[in-house]
Parts: sequence; structure tokens; C-alpha cells
Amino acid sequence: MLVSKLYAPTLREVPAEAEIPSHKLMLRAGYMRKSSTGMYTYLPLAQRVLQKIETIIREELNAIDSQEILMPIVQPAEIWQQSGRWDVYGAEMWRLKDRHGHDYCLGPTHEEMITTLAHMDVNSYRQLPLSLYQIQDKFRDERRPRFGLMRSREFIMKDAYTFDKDEEGLNKSYQDMYDAYTNIFNRCGLTFRPVEADSGAIGGSGSHEFMVLADSGEAEISYCTKCDYAADTEKAELNVIEADAEETLPKEKVVTPDCKTIADVCAYLKSPVEKSVKAVAYESEKGLILCFVRGDHEVNEIKVINTCGVNQLEMASPEALEAAGTTGGYMGPCGIDPKKAIVVCDQTVMKMHNFCCGANEEGYHYINVNPGRDFSPAFVADIRLMQEGDPCPRCGGKIAKARGIEVGQVFKLFTKYSEKLNATYLDENGKSRPMYMGCYGIGVGRTMAAAVEQNNDKDGIIWPVEIAPYQVIVVPINIKDEDVKEKAFAVYHDLKKNGIEVILDDRDERPGVKFKDADLIGYPVRIVLGKKTLDKGQIEVKIRKTGAMQMLPADNYVNGIAEILAELKK
Repeated sequence: MLVSKLYAPTLREVPAEAEIPSHKLMLRAGYMRKSSTGMYTYLPLAQRVLQKIETIIREELNAIDSQEILMPIVQPAEIWQQSGRWDVYGAEMWRLKDRHGHDYCLGPTHEEMITTLAHMDVNSYRQLPLSLYQIQDKFRDERRPRFGLMRSREFIMKDAYTFDKDEEGLNKSYQDMYDAYTNIFNRCGLTFRPVEADSGAIGGSGSHEFMVLADSGEAEISYCTKCDYAADTEKAELNVIEADAEETLPKEKVVTPDCKTIADVCAYLKSPVEKSVKAVAYESEKGLILCFVRGDHEVNEIKVINTCGVNQLEMASPEALEAAGTTGGYMGPCGIDPKKAIVVCDQTVMKMHNFCCGANEEGYHYINVNPGRDFSPAFVADIRLMQEGDPCPRCGGKIAKARGIEVGQVFKLFTKYSEKLNATYLDENGKSRPMYMGCYGIGVGRTMAAAVEQNNDKDGIIWPVEIAPYQVIVVPINIKDEDVKEKAFAVYHDLKKNGIEVILDDRDERPGVKFKDADLIGYPVRIVLGKKTLDKGQIEVKIRKTGAMQMLPADNYVNGIAEILAELKK
């Protein structure tokens, strides 16, 4: 490819809509253009990166005998109604009707579709295990699309599904896919970490997210500094903290004027924050949910959703609190009518003694509150968010945190969908049994964006060699100099002939413009040809990642370039 023919319109200014590095740089470097809110057109450079990621995915999945198919993005409502998800999936699902008035959706995911497919054709244990995958567009009508490809409405995803006879088979399929994912992200040149995760709207139990480590990551990872435990902070399990035993004191209602925060209450009562309980209130399809954690802890919404069996949470309104007999800033677990609100207490709260909490009345708190004697919640569970310095639930070591970008996730679905959609098989004894399923996704566009988030500097993108649009750019200083031009084209053709992906900047532009564009776009290796260096029988080579420069012989450079690229892949 010649740069003069390349459709990659670069921008000198950062678009106002862009907030994170990948969004800014992929717009500026001519990789994509916004077509509508949360939707983008991929230009040639991005398409080359996407194709490379897809090729790596295909090679690794084919290696574990997963077979590629392609399912429609438009899905009939009937299969979603049969699974029970049509009415509960949420506004992210874009529902539509055809000319006959039949209901459809733009597929946000394909569990129902693939399970229906297996139901049609798989009927014997002899056909299992079965592993199928596709690389397909998905659509989720995000409430607030942002960050470019990180939270878009239309996106490219690889989704795979496995079908097995039993849980033992599922575990093997899951591990095979887990290992394939590890290979995929290693080959993409990414620094990542698999972490325990929540299954979310897809359901099932047993899940890992593959997180690319980056300061701009939208997810928080908790990991042990001593063992290999790592989890999405929303999923991280926490052990109960038991307070030291003490004499039980009588509950007492005290005045706490203008004390609506835990800090204010504890300061006013001269009480340590560890002896207090704070509240967070949500509204859900099951009504008001009042959550209580120790004063120095935070509520984990995902754990609350899973504990209460609801689909989503919204912060409670003052009117909802008033209807339940409480008020903001003074909520407590004592005296709440279970018909008006669901009370959920963190397991650590139930091991506390003589603590202070809201009295459900403006300007008042209780002191010396004790669980069991003074209140009995509807649910007791681990509902708190893991914090830096918490003990590791595996080994007791210290927990640290990092930011990450989710690029892939693997789930054990078990029989959640096969039972509802009648995906059964006949076992060795002729008995009908539901198939055990696994679900495995990779955000292809997110992987591209995550690579940029992890690999950039003030000048632009620094692509890992494995997924760079081109590995090498040849830059002649003066294209009007016939000797320089002739050598530049010779180098270009020589590298192409030897299997190196190369692009030649043949534009009649100042060297500074060419260098800036090369750095912005992120080619891993830059070869510069000028009259002075050629007169010395040399060409200049610069490595984008390190900035290191070296000279190679002008008549013997192919092996040198190949060695540089091989080193960059390590």
C-alpha cells in the first residue's frame, strides 16, 4: 500500500466528543468515523487491525475443534419469550416489528438462537461435545454510549457456545476455551489478567473476565499481592468480619442534629466508624430495597441484585423512603415493615455489637443496636464492595486494585437455556437429558481499542506488531529525489516479497508531516531513506515502541528488519 492511496484522513485536533486515549487517537489517526451516537464506520486501517484479531481468534478456536457459523442479527421474539428473557432483558434490547406485526429484536446476544439451533439437530450423546462460534455484529441500545468503542451500541463480537453431556464435559470445554482465550490475548500482544466475574444478564454461574490492564479501564480489578487470586471488584467474595465480643447494652434513641453522613454521626457521637452501620436505598421491580453495611464499607450493587433476585436497581426517591417509614440520612434496619421494604444486611453487620444506625426519623439515630434482638433482615449476604487492603478470601494476603478493560468473558451456563428451550439429547440408555452449555464472548472492537489504551504515548498509537495495520512504514525524505525514490520503492517491494507487511509514504510532504503521521498511526517500525544516509550505504530504522534508532546496510536490510519484528513480538 502507498500512503498516497490510503484512505486514512488524520486530524490534528482532538474531537470534542472523545474522552479516553483510544477514542481520541482512533479518530485522529483515521481509523474510524462516527456515523451516529454509539455507532462507527471502520476505515481501512481499523479494518486491517480487526481482521488480524479475527484471524488470531479463528486460528485458536479452530485448534480446539470449535466450528464457525453465522447467525442472523435479527431474532424472533418467540425464542426470547420461551427463555423468559423477552420481558426482563431491559431497554438495551432494541425491539421491532416486521410488516406482519411479528415481534423481533436486534440480537444483543445469541444464547436463545444457538440453543434453538442445537435443539433442531442434536439429539444423541454421540453428537456431543459440540463447540460452535461466530463473529457477528451485536446491538445494545446503551443508555449512555461513550468512550468510542468501549461502550458503543453496535459492536463486533465473537461469541462461542459449547454443548456437553454433563458437568464434567462442560468443565473440560470451559477450560479449553479459557486456554484458547489466554493464547488469543497473548498473541494480540496484550497485558491482561483473567479474573473471577459475575455472569450478569446472561445468567449461569462460574465465569471469568479477561481484563486488559490499563489506567483508563472502566472496571476495577481486585487481586491478591500474595497468591494468584483475582476478581472483578463487583464479584470479589469477602469473608465475614467478626467484631470482638462485648456486653450487650440496651438500645437507645439519641438526637443527632444535622448528621446525615456516617462521618458526621460518628464525629458527633464520638464513636469509631467501625461501630456504625450505613444504609443505601434502591428501587427495583420487587419494591424498595434497604441495604446496610458497616460504616467504613461500601454497598456492591451487583451482589444486591444477585441476592434479591432483581434485574436492575435505581437509587430510591425521597417519596419511596417516606412511604416505607424512613428518610434519607437517617435510615436504619430497626422497625422497617417487611411489607414496605426489603431489608438486606451484609454478613459483617450481623456480627457487630452495640452499633449506631439511623432511627428512620429526621435528626435521630439509635445507639447500642444489636442484630437479632433489635432487627431481623429479609436477607443476610456478602453485599459489600472489596476495598484495598482487605484480606484475600483465599490466603489472607493483602488485596490491591488495578483498572482493567473487559475484552472477553467465559460463562458456565449449565442447563439454564437448554431446559427452557428443550435442547435435549438421548444418553447411552435412551433417556432424554438437557445439554450442559457454556458461553464465551470476545469484544473484537473492544480488543482493538484496549490495545490502544494500553499502548500509546503523546505522539499517538504504539501497536503491538501482531495486530498492527502494517508492520513497517518506509519514509523517503524527499520523494522528488529520483535516487531516494528508486531506493524507497526497492525497499518497499523487497520487504513485501519477504512477507513483511509494509506501507510506503510516497507523498510529496515535508519529512516532519510524514513522521508525525507515522507516529500517530502507530506503525511499529519506521525506515527512513535520505540522500546523506544512502550515500553512506545505510538506511535509518526507528522502533516506535522504544524510540531506539539503528542503521542497517542499504543493500542488506531484510534480515535485520525481520529480526527487529521478531524481537518486538516477544
